[in-house]
Amino acid sequence: MVTAITEGIQVSVEVTYQAEFSSPQQHHYVFTYKVTIHNKSPHTVQLLRRKWEIFDAAETIKIVEGDGVVGQQPILEKGQSHSYVSGCNLKSGLGKMKGVYFMEKLYDRKRIEVEVPEFQMIANIFHN
Repeated sequence: MVTAITEGIQVSVEVTYQAEFSSPQQHHYVFTYKVTIHNKSPHTVQLLRRKWEIFDAAETIKIVEGDGVVGQQPILEKGQSHSYVSGCNLKSGLGKMKGVYFMEKLYDRKRIEVEVPEFQMIANIFHN
């Protein structure tokens, strides 16, 4: 698990290789990642948008942007957490992701960019 804190917003990511949904012979590797966002700041915040940089050893870097996360724009009061699971397909068994959440403090509408720490996706295809 990797963790980063930006302006009191803690983001932790845990990655799992999904061997049962992957097909290494066809260059198809599936990973899921669980993100937990914990508001340790004194302010209520809302996650509005996200931007990901996805690196696959078999390709160039992809940029993915959009509203919210998995169809939601969660509001987190002081001390609250929000978790979700999403996924990523790679053409190689080796990659990494990092990103940013664009959030807003609700009391003054100030926008903040919250770091999503870089995490690695490594297929464990060499087990016995």
